Amino acid sequence: MDPGDLSQPESSLPAVAALPDSDPDPQALLLARQREYKAAALSAKRAGDLDRARELMRIGKRFGTVLEALEKGQPVDLSGMPPAPEDLKALPQASEASAATQVLSPAVEQMQPVMSSDLPATPAAPAEPKTVLDALQQRLNRYREAGIQARASGDERKARMHDRIAKQYQDAIRAHQAGRKVDFAELPVPPGFPPIPGLEPRKDTEEDSVTATLAAAQKLASEDTALVDEDEERDTPAQAPLAKKPAQPLVPSSHLLNEPKASSSKESLSPSVREQVTLLEARKLQYQRAALQAKRRQDLEQAKSHLRVAKSLEAQIIQARAGQPIDLSKVPSPLTDEEGDFILIHHEDLRLSQKAEEVYAQLQKILLEQHEKCLLFSKQFMHQGNVAETTRFEKLAEDRKKQLEILQLAQAQGLDPPSHHFELKTLQTVRIFSELNSTEMHLIIVRGMNLPAPPGVTPDDLDAFVRFEFHYPNSDQAQKSKTAVVKNTNSPEFEQVFKLNINRNHRGFRRVIQSKGIKFEIFHKGSFFRSDKLVGTAHLKLERLEKECEIREIMEVLDGRKPTGGKLEVKVRLREPLSSQDVQMVTENWLVLEPRGL
Repeated sequence: MDPGDLSQPESSLPAVAALPDSDPDPQALLLARQREYKAAALSAKRAGDLDRARELMRIGKRFGTVLEALEKGQPVDLSGMPPAPEDLKALPQASEASAATQVLSPAVEQMQPVMSSDLPATPAAPAEPKTVLDALQQRLNRYREAGIQARASGDERKARMHDRIAKQYQDAIRAHQAGRKVDFAELPVPPGFPPIPGLEPRKDTEEDSVTATLAAAQKLASEDTALVDEDEERDTPAQAPLAKKPAQPLVPSSHLLNEPKASSSKESLSPSVREQVTLLEARKLQYQRAALQAKRRQDLEQAKSHLRVAKSLEAQIIQARAGQPIDLSKVPSPLTDEEGDFILIHHEDLRLSQKAEEVYAQLQKILLEQHEKCLLFSKQFMHQGNVAETTRFEKLAEDRKKQLEILQLAQAQGLDPPSHHFELKTLQTVRIFSELNSTEMHLIIVRGMNLPAPPGVTPDDLDAFVRFEFHYPNSDQAQKSKTAVVKNTNSPEFEQVFKLNINRNHRGFRRVIQSKGIKFEIFHKGSFFRSDKLVGTAHLKLERLEKECEIREIMEVLDGRKPTGGKLEVKVRLREPLSSQDVQMVTENWLVLEPRGL
C-alpha cells in the first residue's frame, strides 16, 4: 500500500506526512518525528503556550515506547504515526491521543495504558485487595508503571530503582505461591496503598521515625550505586542497593497471618525476651545512626556495611518477637570509637597552655580506657547470654563516650579543663576469652627466668628451648611440641602460643585436667656433634580450669626433685571454665567530670 494514499479517519485528521517511496528506516523516521515534537514543545514553552508544550511533550514521549518495541523486534505499524507538529494545531485533544496510539502494535499496547495516561502525583488508592496475592500484584503493577513512566521521562536512575522494587515483588509473589515465608515488612509500600490483608497496619511509633531515617540513608547509598554500568547491573542484580533486597527467608502466608498478633507489642513478651528485643533495637539504632554519619562523610562503603548490619538486626528482632531463640553471642558488637562516633571541632585560633593540654590528654586517655573496658565487659556478658548485664555495661560505655565528647568540645573551644574527681566503682564481671572456640585450649610459654646451665656451659651461653607433652586424648597420642631456640641467655623470652585440641565433655579430657596436667622439659640446644642437654623439668597442674578460664603459673624448674633456682612462666586458656563462670570483682577509679558553673 502506498503510504501517500492513506485514508483519513472519520475525525478528519489531516494527512500524515508522506513517507518516501523507497523502504523507509522505521527507527530513523520515529526518531526524527520524536525530535520534531520535542523541538516544537520547546518552542511552545518559550512562546508561553504551556498547555500546548505539555501536550506536545506527552506525544513525543510516547515515541519512546514504540522505539523500545521496535528494538525488541515487535511489529510496528507506521501508518498511524502522529503527524508533524505543525499539522497538529487544528486537531482537538481527543484526536491527538487517537493518532498517537494508532502506531502501537498489539504487543506494545499492553504497556500503553501506563504511557498514555498521565499518572497523578498522588495516585488514587486502588481497590481493597481481598487476598495477599492481590495486594502484591497491585503493588507490582504500580511499580512497573512508575518505572516505565520514569524511563519515558529520561530518568534512568529512578527507572532502575522502580525496576528493582518490582523484581523484589516478583520474588515475593513466587515465594508466596510456593508456600515459603515472606517478610512483608521488607517490601516498600507505594503511597496510598492499603495494608496487605491479614497484617495489622503499622502504628506511628518512634521506631517508624528511625525506619524513615534509615530509608533516607539507603536512598543516599543507592545514588552511589546508580553510577555502575547498566550492563553490570543486569549481570549482577545481587549487587543492587541493600534497601531493595529482601533480607529474610520467605514464609507461608498462613504462618505469617498469625505471627504479627503474637509479636505486635512488647507487653505480650516474656521479660527475658523483652530485654533481648530492647537490646537488639538499641543496637540497630546505633548502626543506623552510624550509617548516616558515614554517608555524610562520603564513606559509602562504610555506610552500606552499617546498613547491612542494621538489616540483620531487624531480622533478629522479628525472630525474637515471634518467640524464636536468639544466640546473643552472634549479635554484632556495639560500635567502638574507631567508627568515628566522636565529635571533634577544631578552632585553630584558640590556644591552651601546655599544662592544660596535658590535663586534657590525661583525662581523655582515662575515659577511653574506661570506655574500652565497658565494651569488653559487655561483650563477655553477651557471650554468656546475660542481657541485663550486657545492657548495663553498654550504658556505662555510652556514658564514657558522652563525657569524652564534652571534654573534646571544651578543649576545642579553648576552655580550661573541667573540674573532676574519682569515685570507687566496683564492677562484677565474667571473664571469657571469646576469641577461642570450645574445642581448643591455648598454651602460652611466656619466658624462662634464671634457668640453670648444663656443666661446661656458662649462663650467658645457654641456648634454651622448651618441649612439652599434653597427654590427651591418651598417652600414646599425646600432643607434643616445642618452642624456638633463644640463644645466649639464661632468661629467654619465648612468648609462643600453642593450640591444643580438646573435647570439654570427654571423660578422658576431664581425667587429664584433674590428674596429669602438662609436663615441660627445658633443654640446651646441642651442636652438630653434640645432642641436646636436659637442664630441668616443670609440671603444671590444670585443676583450676574447672572454675577459671585462665591459669598463669610461674613454676619451679627441677633437676629430678631438686630445685635449680630457675623459673618457667606459662599460661593456659580456655574459652570459659569447665564447671562454672569465672566471676571477678573489679574496682575502678571512675572518672567523673563536674558540670561547669554558669
